[in-house]
Amino acid sequence: MSEVRDNLQEGEAGVRGEQPFPDQVRSTEATRPDLHGLLTTSHSSSADISPSPSAESSGLLSLPWEILTHIVSYLPVHFVVNVLPKVCHALSNVGQDRTSWQLRAQRLVGLRAAFPVGPREDFDWPGACLQMEQLITCWSGEVEHVARQNQEDEERREQAMPQDGEPGVGGQDDGGEGEVRVGVAVQEVAYGADEAMEVAVEGEEGEMQHVLGGDQVARLREELEDRLEGDAAALMEEEMDHRRVFIANEGRDAVLNHQEDLPDHRNLGNGQHVEARSPSPPPALECITLPTGHIAHVNSVLLLGGEGKVCATASRDWNVKLWDLELGSLLQTMGRQGDFSSHRGWVWCLASQGPLLASGGFDSTVRLWDLQAGGADRALIRTGAAVLCLSCQPDMLLAGTFDKRVSMYDTRAAAPLVKSIRMHSNAVMCLCADDKYIISGSKDCTVAVYDRRAGKGLKRLRLSSYLLSMSYSGCEVWAGDNGGMLHSFSMQAGTLKPVSQFDVGHTALITGIHRSPGSLYTCSSDCTVKVHIPCAPPRTLSTLHYQTGVHGLSVEAGVLAIASGDVRVQVWRPRK
Repeated sequence: MSEVRDNLQEGEAGVRGEQPFPDQVRSTEATRPDLHGLLTTSHSSSADISPSPSAESSGLLSLPWEILTHIVSYLPVHFVVNVLPKVCHALSNVGQDRTSWQLRAQRLVGLRAAFPVGPREDFDWPGACLQMEQLITCWSGEVEHVARQNQEDEERREQAMPQDGEPGVGGQDDGGEGEVRVGVAVQEVAYGADEAMEVAVEGEEGEMQHVLGGDQVARLREELEDRLEGDAAALMEEEMDHRRVFIANEGRDAVLNHQEDLPDHRNLGNGQHVEARSPSPPPALECITLPTGHIAHVNSVLLLGGEGKVCATASRDWNVKLWDLELGSLLQTMGRQGDFSSHRGWVWCLASQGPLLASGGFDSTVRLWDLQAGGADRALIRTGAAVLCLSCQPDMLLAGTFDKRVSMYDTRAAAPLVKSIRMHSNAVMCLCADDKYIISGSKDCTVAVYDRRAGKGLKRLRLSSYLLSMSYSGCEVWAGDNGGMLHSFSMQAGTLKPVSQFDVGHTALITGIHRSPGSLYTCSSDCTVKVHIPCAPPRTLSTLHYQTGVHGLSVEAGVLAIASGDVRVQVWRPRK
């Protein structure tokens, strides 16, 4: 109960630290009882406590309902969902108040951002808020810690700047505003923060350094020119040391765009469990790089089992491998007895349902592996064309192929093909499905919806670009295209409607995407992986940079696995 009392006291402290609240707060401020009264009321059963402001109770529960829900909104989501219902009936009702969850979500995404992007009916508000809080904690660290680090970085930068009145390189004063011309491109990126736009300066190696205001841009120019004259190599090393996080959300809410370094490549590929090294790693995460197991690029990665402890990888070396992420070691290479590889061509995509793992390749086959039987070969399905995407449903396996078709298979039948449909005029690049509908994207720049129960196509949308990756959950569909743009759609009663499209900073193909109610992950052939809050516009929390294009990602139970464009797989997971 002491934990309950401490957390509730912290919540009330958050209210006292706010700007003047409704008149009700001011009128009751002088007579508000101590929160300890909630826990010291003698022998009152939880059934006797009512959420009504007029209830004859002392302490916290005597406050108006609006004030009580506002106090509770400053407690962690897991505490509201799991602990408060055990305290009393009134506090359990707080967790069922839809409006309080909406207000909490709005604080997390910012006042200028819309959330959710899709329909609000039947939206899982507690789950979304929980995921967003966990995402911010893992990928951005403690807000106070990051803000303090930013302030220290800013003070060090100001100390390193020339004194006022001292001319900078090229004859410009420190206070002059001008375009940065020292081999860098200046790009404005709007994150929906109340204070201002964020200015991102992209360096030659793809690093992003965040600067605020024209004065600092001019100072950065002078600093860069001075260093370039001395030693270009020293410049790049210094720039990497000066990466930082930008925070802006009405002085309280964090807008975090945190960027990570890669592990030292001299330590990769030596068969050892390698910890990622970064100047300022997120305090709640750890990173491992799996030992080199493939001899060609990894095209796809998939987390299995629901807990992020097992991972499958598919490679251009024709093999599918299974990894134990707890030990960071290879479990096995899939394959039939007597075969020297899992497939007879590039393995391009993976999907799973329960103990079944499916792999599709350029050898025009889908191979099924039984994980409960130690990865034994279960079936071989010949598709007639290269398999570019897969989706496993409880009753059906779906495959999108180069010959413009989406094929449905019953994996339990001796003749597995159920139906093959052609709704596109070019290769099917991505697909997703549920028990009612199949949504597919093609290189012909169309998105099609197929009704599984009615056995017919419902709608076909034409876009200005083609989709390569797609994620479908709830009533929202998110997809990435060949130009680096994100597209969001609403999906209700078989009707697919475009909602919006967003530029989140990717400059090339978006090769992978994962969206849940409170998280959004994207990866691209521009050598980056980005972590966002799925609002409109998406708020980027972190950007990871790689040396080669990223081919795919998988997310499960807070674990992120990345096919980093070569023979390696990197795994980010919550620190134990």
